Amino acid sequence: MTGHDIIVIGASAGGVSALAQLARQLPVHFPAAVFITIHIPARTPSMLPNILNYAGLLTALHPDDRAEIATGHIYVAPSDHHLLVMQGCIRVVKGPKENRHRPSIDVLFRSAALAYGPRVVGVVLTGSLDDGAAGLLAIHQCGGISVVQDPKDALYPSMPQSALELVDTDYCLPLAKIGPLLTRLAHEQVDTPLSPIMPKDLEKEVRIAAMETDTLSKNEQVGNPSMLSCPECGGVLWELQDGTLLRFRCRVGHAFSADNVLAEQGEIVERALWVALKTLDEKVELSRRVAEQARKSGSEWLVQVFERRIQEAVKSAEAIRSLLC
Repeated sequence: MTGHDIIVIGASAGGVSALAQLARQLPVHFPAAVFITIHIPARTPSMLPNILNYAGLLTALHPDDRAEIATGHIYVAPSDHHLLVMQGCIRVVKGPKENRHRPSIDVLFRSAALAYGPRVVGVVLTGSLDDGAAGLLAIHQCGGISVVQDPKDALYPSMPQSALELVDTDYCLPLAKIGPLLTRLAHEQVDTPLSPIMPKDLEKEVRIAAMETDTLSKNEQVGNPSMLSCPECGGVLWELQDGTLLRFRCRVGHAFSADNVLAEQGEIVERALWVALKTLDEKVELSRRVAEQARKSGSEWLVQVFERRIQEAVKSAEAIRSLLC
């Protein structure tokens, strides 16, 4: 029987140093393949493979799309691309963002759960918000092992805490103990259940992320239509319930937890406020120029009109500045 030879790891804020420390703990001839997704800006080349190669004994790299899986390697998601684990191969695709991220931890975790079920170990490390929680739940439901960094040990505890609240986690450990645990699990035979119960819509969500399906038709919708619109594209969001986690996905595949919808809505509101403030400041400046020209031409009634407009715009701008402070 095989061991737990598919290990998927997700990290966000504070994750680079945590992953380097974890890489140092893994021995040469490690009998599992390791897959890592960490949130990085889309236009920033990921240097994580170089960092992990310097820190540890295993070979770390950005895989090519459809590359074969080999044990003893660390596969890192490239910037602005999802990393997915399929039966016998790796997919690297520019699919729809999930939780405002590409690469997304949930995308990696779900794909591994679907492809390898009980052979998978999912690890959630330091990070903000809750990416990785839904994916770790899928791994748990498919018979895999769930591991979470102790939030008290994490530089940013939100992501581990969210995973603990959603998943009946198998292990919650400080970072220094996760490497030895993974080594033990990689050598431990998998007790495969006779008929693991796959989460509803798991295969469909993996196909969406892998760009293996067109935009969803009415007959293929995931969840139930909500009254919310997608912050990415403006389409209708469909509502899904993963345990206690409320999630949303739109027709073209963008996906969010409720916390990420709120976070994105907050950013949209802030951007709108800055645009409104800029427009009001420009309105004040232009109105002053027009009022000055009217004063020179002796049109006092027109001066009064624009001075009132200036006062209204200044008052509105001050109100917006108070919201942005």
